[in-house]
Amino acid sequence: MAKILSGKEVAEAMNARIREKTARLAAQGVVPKLAVIRCGEDPSDLSYERGILKRASVTGIETEQILLPASVTAEELISRIEELNADPGVHGVLLFRPLPAGLRLMEREICNHLVPEKDVDSMTDLSCAGVYEGKDLGFPPCTPSACMEILRYYGYDPAGKNAVVIGRSLVVGKPMAMMLLAANATVTVCHTKTADIKEVTSRADLIVTSAGRAGFLTGEYVRPGQTVIDVSVNWDPGKNDGRGGITGDAVFGEIEPLVDAVTPVPGGVGSVTTSVLMSHVAEAAEKFPAAKD
Repeated sequence: MAKILSGKEVAEAMNARIREKTARLAAQGVVPKLAVIRCGEDPSDLSYERGILKRASVTGIETEQILLPASVTAEELISRIEELNADPGVHGVLLFRPLPAGLRLMEREICNHLVPEKDVDSMTDLSCAGVYEGKDLGFPPCTPSACMEILRYYGYDPAGKNAVVIGRSLVVGKPMAMMLLAANATVTVCHTKTADIKEVTSRADLIVTSAGRAGFLTGEYVRPGQTVIDVSVNWDPGKNDGRGGITGDAVFGEIEPLVDAVTPVPGGVGSVTTSVLMSHVAEAAEKFPAAKD
């Protein structure tokens, strides 16, 4: 039976540290503030937004919601971002992505208008470069950072381990691989064109899966002695006797009896990701208590 790597425990420990930091900042007259930009009414954005507001309220982070229609133009959105760049009371900015269909082709250009010191979820090219070059430029993406927080909390050292990352997105897969390399793991990245993924994962000590496919990681992919970090949040219509529910990539009932440790979905990486975001905002307030004009 695997050890369940509960994200709740990790998040609670992080929240306590963040509260200490925001209290120190408040004593200096600085209240860390996160601006959240949402374009449209995407249900996943709304759900994440509720989680952000709740987590901010318990960690001493102030929030500002900027709600724009899905029909917003690139010029209007860039103008709002630049206003936040110039606002000394805002320390971090989060823009929900992907953007509405009409802005999708300009997403990178739009994101790159944000100054790196307020880029708390690695939206800009400069922040991405910081992850790949190991430099302090902006902040790394929150989700892979949450994976690393979970590993640290439960005492798992990736150094010298064979790690397999399933997925190659800029949001999770690629930065996850870079973070594990920085932690001295030997990393293999798998994707939809990888031949015989089962053979690759069977050699791994650590598997981080972000395929975004419910039921993808079955018992055939794993073996005893492994640790599995399930990043994906998928909707499974067959869960809960046909009522549907949230699930990861892993078939938990098959994985859990075999591996040494596994994160649940829900209750794993997702619950830590929002705390990482708050931690980045507090850190930004420490580094840049007032924005540059």
